[in-house]
Amino acid sequence: MPEGVIKRILVSINALNRPQILNRFIKFPQDIQELNSCRRKFYEKFGFPGVVGCIDCTHVAIVPPPGNNPEMPERAFVNRKGYHSINVQLICDSNAKILNIVAAHAGNTHDSFIWTNCEVERVMRQIHGEGRSNYYLLGDSGYPLRPWLLTSFNYEPAPDTPEYRYNVAHKSVRSIIERCNGILKARFRCCLKDRVLHYKPEMACKIINACAVLHNLCTDHHMPVPEDEEVIDVNDGLIQAPPLEENERAQGRINPELVAGRNTRARLIRARFQ
Repeated sequence: MPEGVIKRILVSINALNRPQILNRFIKFPQDIQELNSCRRKFYEKFGFPGVVGCIDCTHVAIVPPPGNNPEMPERAFVNRKGYHSINVQLICDSNAKILNIVAAHAGNTHDSFIWTNCEVERVMRQIHGEGRSNYYLLGDSGYPLRPWLLTSFNYEPAPDTPEYRYNVAHKSVRSIIERCNGILKARFRCCLKDRVLHYKPEMACKIINACAVLHNLCTDHHMPVPEDEEVIDVNDGLIQAPPLEENERAQGRINPELVAGRNTRARLIRARFQ
């Protein structure tokens, strides 16, 4: 590719990463009206109450970075599958539009660490602290069960039980974040595992952010979804870590937020899945 073209591409990537651009096209609901709109659309599409977004992480492969950075050594980017990557957190709405992206963490960073250190976690915690208890994100068992982040049961409940129906519904709704990941990588194939971004981690993160902005523009303007979207592997083939709920229980301590999360999930099941 000519050097002049590469320079123009890099200028565009930097422009899409400016806060006034990035935060305009990728933004979590800003007030209760926007939250209610998001929640209503999830309910209309899936029949699952209270959901304002679905969360998951995906890995974008990069070339091995320089090994002389003491703050972020090369080995920190090796994920559980054994390749170098950026672990990217995505939250999407019912239309697979990205509401939040965190493209800043090395590949061996656990999904739950990214979540507990991101701004949306604090926002959801604040919403519940204000007494608005019927607003949730949905995540898999790699996330900590909380009143504002509902996970599925980490075992297979007996068929035709309320817990079983909850798990089925949860999986159905959460499939939208897997589809979001698939569409993103089908549209921007530089994010595929087998393509590998040949840039330092800082620039790789900017490229990922730029792809997310362009994905949302495509979604807003009803651009066709690539026909081969289904080829994208869910969770990039990574080996799953033990469920967070199980880990917290194994530590022999009672986490009050975990207990509150179980109670919230139980109330929802009694109200909707009996």
